[in-house]
Amino acid sequence: MTLIRVSEAARFLGVSDDTVRRWTDNGSLTALRDESGRLAVDGLELARHAQKLAQLPDDPHRTGSSARNRFVGLVTGIVADKVMAQVELQCGPFRVVSLMSSEAVRDLGLELGSVATAVVKATTVIIETPQGKGTV
Repeated sequence: MTLIRVSEAARFLGVSDDTVRRWTDNGSLTALRDESGRLAVDGLELARHAQKLAQLPDDPHRTGSSARNRFVGLVTGIVADKVMAQVELQCGPFRVVSLMSSEAVRDLGLELGSVATAVVKATTVIIETPQGKGTV
């Protein structure tokens, strides 16, 4: 069982430590103690709670697609030259950066503050973990 300290759980979910403590007090999460005696929660229970809380905006241009990783967000940056552009989206707590042609930026009508969806289909996804196991 992976134990996540309350402060780290709060950071992962983008809430305050007090919010996580309230969730343990009201039974939404089970309070545990790590090896140092600090308040913690089970990582799997926290992950499931995060899934319940996740409420992404509806994709305004949803079409049939085999891609399962879709992030709706706001355009926060565009750096373009004659040929290529770098477009940055803020999708909830996640920053997504895409490189595309400047022509595509114009064709899509992308501008700072506009709503866009990052669609990711990758055969290679790298997953990393912190050194060691156990409490984060």
